[in-house]
Amino acid sequence: MMFVRTILVFVVSALCVKSEYTDPHCSGKQVIVHLFEWKWTDIADECERFLSKKGYCGVQVSPANEYAVIDQRPWWERYQPVSYKIDTRSGNEAQFKDMVTRCKNVGVRIYVDAVVNHMAGLGRTGTGTGGSHFDSDNFDFPGVPYRREHFNPRSKCPSGSGNVDNYGDPNNIRNCFLVGLTDLNQNLEYVRDKIAGYFNKLIAIGVAGFRMDASKHMWPADLKAIEERTNELPEGGKPFFYHEVIDQNDGAVKVTEYEPYGYVTEMRYCQKIAWGINNFGQLNNVVDYGWGMTDSAHAFIFVDNHDNQRGHGGGGNLVTHKQPRSYKLAQAFTLAYNYGFPRVMSSYFFQSTDQGPPHNGDFSIKDVTIGSDGSCGNGWVCEHRWPAIANMVGFRNAVAGTDLNHWRNEEDEVSFSRGNKGFFAMAKQGHMDVTLQTGLPAGQYCDLITDCKTKVTVDGSGNAHIVISDNENPILAFLVGGPSGPTNTHGSSGGTSGGTSGGTSGVTSGPVVTSGPVVTSGPAPTGWARTVIMIQAQTRAGQDVFIRGGIDHGHRNGCTNQASSSACAIPIKSHEIGTGSHYAGYDAWRQGDDFLDWYGPEPGQGSFHGAPAKGTPAVWTTNQPGGHGYTPLNTYGEHYWLVDVDMDCSKTENGWFEIKALINDNWEHDMPVTGCGTETAPYASNNHWVKCGSKNVLHFNSGSCEISPISN
Repeated sequence: MMFVRTILVFVVSALCVKSEYTDPHCSGKQVIVHLFEWKWTDIADECERFLSKKGYCGVQVSPANEYAVIDQRPWWERYQPVSYKIDTRSGNEAQFKDMVTRCKNVGVRIYVDAVVNHMAGLGRTGTGTGGSHFDSDNFDFPGVPYRREHFNPRSKCPSGSGNVDNYGDPNNIRNCFLVGLTDLNQNLEYVRDKIAGYFNKLIAIGVAGFRMDASKHMWPADLKAIEERTNELPEGGKPFFYHEVIDQNDGAVKVTEYEPYGYVTEMRYCQKIAWGINNFGQLNNVVDYGWGMTDSAHAFIFVDNHDNQRGHGGGGNLVTHKQPRSYKLAQAFTLAYNYGFPRVMSSYFFQSTDQGPPHNGDFSIKDVTIGSDGSCGNGWVCEHRWPAIANMVGFRNAVAGTDLNHWRNEEDEVSFSRGNKGFFAMAKQGHMDVTLQTGLPAGQYCDLITDCKTKVTVDGSGNAHIVISDNENPILAFLVGGPSGPTNTHGSSGGTSGGTSGGTSGVTSGPVVTSGPVVTSGPAPTGWARTVIMIQAQTRAGQDVFIRGGIDHGHRNGCTNQASSSACAIPIKSHEIGTGSHYAGYDAWRQGDDFLDWYGPEPGQGSFHGAPAKGTPAVWTTNQPGGHGYTPLNTYGEHYWLVDVDMDCSKTENGWFEIKALINDNWEHDMPVTGCGTETAPYASNNHWVKCGSKNVLHFNSGSCEISPISN
């Protein structure tokens, strides 16, 4: 049944006639990345060092026009326009032009997030990011200029409040003020000309297209008139348009109304893919035309976006970078599947829904730093660099236009081929061992996810023995004409490592030590690396284990009780370890836990049933397969509490750091420790010494320890 359905998806999509605004102008490449709130200089660098090498089609950049400066600089200030000057927190016009040119020169196009439904909200006055004065209450925006007559009058809005408050009425949706934002009247020729003039300026610079913010709140006929005023690109063809239309079968405005004018955001896909990753059986219906989802030729799709990952704009019931394992599955499947035009999200870490990008003391945006393992620092997530996502971009490009065959979805395992060009598989439980028909020619193929560390042999009948054994990245994909030999690999982090091919390799896996002498873990990584701590602690119902640690405050300057600024705290990113009630407390407490430090819960760190975290949470594990808490990392027994994180090893002492565990509020005793086995730590301590980038096995109130490479 699934095979028939997916073939119909392909046929319907192939027969659909696209509009003239659906060409992204990137030589057939298939994937955009949204570098949310990045500076223009950093985007230019990323185009050259990474995006072009991985085959990304282009970059959606944050709004390029001047906007209001709002206290504490929330991200949404960029959606409060003041003028169409190119002058923002991300950089000035000269830097913008340089970015567009440099990216275009390496085959990566720029698409601008265009905010033209409205100007800044009522109650705001002052000077914008480009120096333009404005007064929203008087509808005065001299930087354009717009005056009162250029906005929708109160008489056109059927709402008593003047705001959008009835999504069953298209007049209310399109003629009223969206959350108090001053609503432009795009029916006026003057307004249409100003908007098109802004677009044409960007096109002349080299911009290839536009993400149309809040298209749902503008009349399709007005958008048509604006798009018709846009110039062709210098290389020919109309600009690429994709329209934000939040249609979740809950209002009068439908995505189909906007299909003649470009792609439309298919928000229902976010829900569908999240349900599917939670329950693989739901992946049989990830595209559901009975639900009203738009055809593939007009569906602009994504796992999450900057709005809904914060609970806005159709948020809720979705997966984000905060669940890295699930997120990698969702993104990899999306890039392997044959529906829509995909965009990958690239985020920054945040604790509140208003929080702006990582910034310096003067609120200027922080640089995006790249570690030796290819992961990002300074608070940037960079999902687009995670190998399970970045390496699937080339897969999507290579299989474009093929149908979907050999679908299999059973026992929490999904696999399929894309025509006779590629094969994809993923395993929810982290393991897969089965012989399958791939539909591909005979030969030896390299797995894209592991950069050829894993190879697959397809026999003369098209069958291959498919094995997946990586719990953190339980995905496999290979291509006809893809990589054919080994390449440098990257560390198997739980969602932060990445990097271009030929980059520095991460920690090499090795056997798990179950008894006997300590195995040397090797040199410590210099950047981010997966780090495992298991501490044996006999507990009873109602007790939980947390760890605190970092560097002794007496051995480093600049250490404070504020983790985010302390030189003794170590940045971490916790892994999603499992699902179900057994993991509920851990999953709640790890949210917002961005540092290993000595002072307990961080501002904004999650709580569970009202109970705050006491530090970095651990989760109870067992070595019994099938039991609650089972993990292949545990080869020891019950009551081994697990901490599984990515850690910035550059913040440690030559790879070493200290920890103490506590059961609820009860700390471990002091225990003089100088290292572990034959390995000597930088100085003596009364805490456990553990090694960054390794698996560390400890015992509560005991100095005994084991260190080994991570092999699961």
